Amino acid sequence: MSLSFVPSLDVRGLAYAYPDGHQALFGVDLTVERGERVALLGPNGAGKTTLVLHLNGILSGGVGTVTVAGLPVEKANLARIRRKVGIVFQDPDDQLFMPTVREDVAFGPAAAGLRGPELEAVVVKALTRVGMAEYADRPPHHLSFGQRRRVAVATVLAMEPEILVLDEPSSNLDPASRRELADILRSLDVTVLMVTHDLPYALELCPRSVVLSEGVIAADGPTGDLLADEELMRRHRLELPFGFDPTARPTRKPAPH
Repeated sequence: MSLSFVPSLDVRGLAYAYPDGHQALFGVDLTVERGERVALLGPNGAGKTTLVLHLNGILSGGVGTVTVAGLPVEKANLARIRRKVGIVFQDPDDQLFMPTVREDVAFGPAAAGLRGPELEAVVVKALTRVGMAEYADRPPHHLSFGQRRRVAVATVLAMEPEILVLDEPSSNLDPASRRELADILRSLDVTVLMVTHDLPYALELCPRSVVLSEGVIAADGPTGDLLADEELMRRHRLELPFGFDPTARPTRKPAPH
C-alpha cells in the first residue's frame, strides 16, 4: 500500500475502562484520512479526552486498536508515534515552561537530537507558520493568551507531526485571536482533529465532524449536515449559539491588501 493512502488515524473497536471501573469508550471506530480536518464533538463526559489520550499512547490497556500513519500505537512505536501526533492542550501554560518562546519551540526538536543552525531553522519555520517569529525572544508569560496559544501550536509544529490534535482551540480567545488562529489552522498542511464545544468554529474549519456520545460514535458526516439536524443535536446535548444558522454559509471577507 502506498504511504499516501495510509490514513493518518485508524481506530478500530476501541473500548476503555478506567481503573475505578468507569467505562469511557464502548467500541469506537474512526478513520481520518491524511490531510482531513475533522471536528470531534460531544457533551462533557462523552469520552473525547479518553479517545485523544489513546492516540499517542498516554492511555493504553483497553480493547481494540489505534494506528497512526500505519504504525500501531504500542510500546515499541511510542517514540515515533509521539512525533507524529502533536497534541495542543486547552491551556497553553501546560505546554510553555521555558524562559523564552524560542526555547519552548526548540525543546522538542532539541530533545530529538537537532542542534545548531538546523534547530534554529526548525524553530523559525514553526514560529513563522503561526505568525509569531518576531516574538522568539519574549518570555511566554509576557504574551497575550491568544499569542501563547499560537506558540503552543508552534511547539507541536516544530516536531513536523502527521496529525495535529487540538483540545478546545478557540476557548478563551477574543474574536480577533479566534479568527487569526482559524486562518493559521486553515493554512497548515497537516491532518487536524479538533476537539471542541465551539460548533461555529467546527463548521468554519472542519468539513467533517464526528459526534462522540456516551462512549460511542453517534454520528459522522459533513459538519453542516450534523449541525442542522436538530433532533441529533438535542439528543446529544449539543447547542448552537442563539440565532446561529448552520445552513447559511458565511461569506469570507477578502483580506485587506
